[in-house]
Amino acid sequence: MFHNIIWDMGGTMVDTYPHVDATLQAVVLDSGQEVSLLEVARLTRHSTNLAITELSRRFGIPEAEFRAREQELKDSWKITPPPAMAHVRDVLAAVPGINVVVTHRDRASARTLLEGLGLQVTDMVCPEDGFPRKPDPAMFTHMLSKHHLDPARTLAIGDRPIDITTAHKVGVAGALLETPGIELEADADYRITDLAEVLPLLGS
Repeated sequence: MFHNIIWDMGGTMVDTYPHVDATLQAVVLDSGQEVSLLEVARLTRHSTNLAITELSRRFGIPEAEFRAREQELKDSWKITPPPAMAHVRDVLAAVPGINVVVTHRDRASARTLLEGLGLQVTDMVCPEDGFPRKPDPAMFTHMLSKHHLDPARTLAIGDRPIDITTAHKVGVAGALLETPGIELEADADYRITDLAEVLPLLGS
């Protein structure tokens, strides 16, 4: 049974993918070319940066166009944030210990989303705090040390293989939140499609 959770944020706590996928698809469609949402989704589930780089290469569209649209989307979230992931509040409330966030998102954007959705966590760390990005385990190590978390009683939840890889480097089990229909290669301890599936794993 797990006592604490280390959360990824976008795509795990906050349902950002539908908005990101549609935004990147729109850049391609606006150029007069075609790409399906599923094709975009298969890329973004690895990383948004990978998706932008690959779509730019494939369709001959400057990366700057994708990044400008992505920034417009993030700016819009300051007014209307995307929805919280289903059952995230139930899991946050059920955790016997603490909930912490390890994210690649910049702190201002992350705080805007958490506050806008009323999601309460104990702590959050991101690369601008001086840590390298995942899969380097430094952010995980920092959280484990700062809050005296037992790795054996801590579960990491993320939506990308990189989240699982990073968790395993510090001896933490990983639950991969998958999008139905998109299979990801990851050595996950748990594969889930709904955060409610985490509830039976929690306990003191």
